[in-house]
Amino acid sequence: MTGWQLAQLNVARLIHPIDDPRIRDFVDGLDAINRLAEESEGFVWRLKTDSGNATDVTHPWSADPFMLVNMSVWRVAEDLRQYVYKSGHMEYLRRRMEWFERPAEAHYVLWWVEAGHVPTLEEAQERLEHYRAHGATARAFWFGRLFEAPAFIF
Repeated sequence: MTGWQLAQLNVARLIHPIDDPRIRDFVDGLDAINRLAEESEGFVWRLKTDSGNATDVTHPWSADPFMLVNMSVWRVAEDLRQYVYKSGHMEYLRRRMEWFERPAEAHYVLWWVEAGHVPTLEEAQERLEHYRAHGATARAFWFGRLFEAPAFIF
C-alpha cells in the first residue's frame, strides 16, 4: 500500500467522572457519534477498546482517569474536516464545555501517516508534544495551518 493518510489526536479532561449524570449526554452519545465517524466518507480507523470507544484507554502521558483520548485516521484532511465540522458531530463539539475542561495548551494535532499505518499512542504523544513546542510544522499541525502530505517518510 502506498500513499498517505491523515492521523488525528484529540485529548480532553472531563470535568466530572465518566459515570456522573452531568455528562450522561456525552457518554450516551458515544456509540452514535463513533458510528457516524465510521460511516463517514474517508474514515479509515479509530482507537477503541472492547468497550467500543476509547474512554478506558490508558495513555502514556497521563494516569489521570479524567483524561480522555481520541485518535483516528482518515483518507484525506477534507474527509476529517467534513466529519468534525459539517456532520452531527458538530452538535457534540458545540457542547464540549459542558463536559470537558477548557484546555490550557494545545490538545489536538494532525499528522500524515503512510497508508496502512496504525499510529500508536506514543507516536501521537510525540506529535502533540512537537506541536506544543514548535507550533504547526509539516510534522504536526492542525486545520488552521494544514500541511500537504510529504513527498517522503520522516
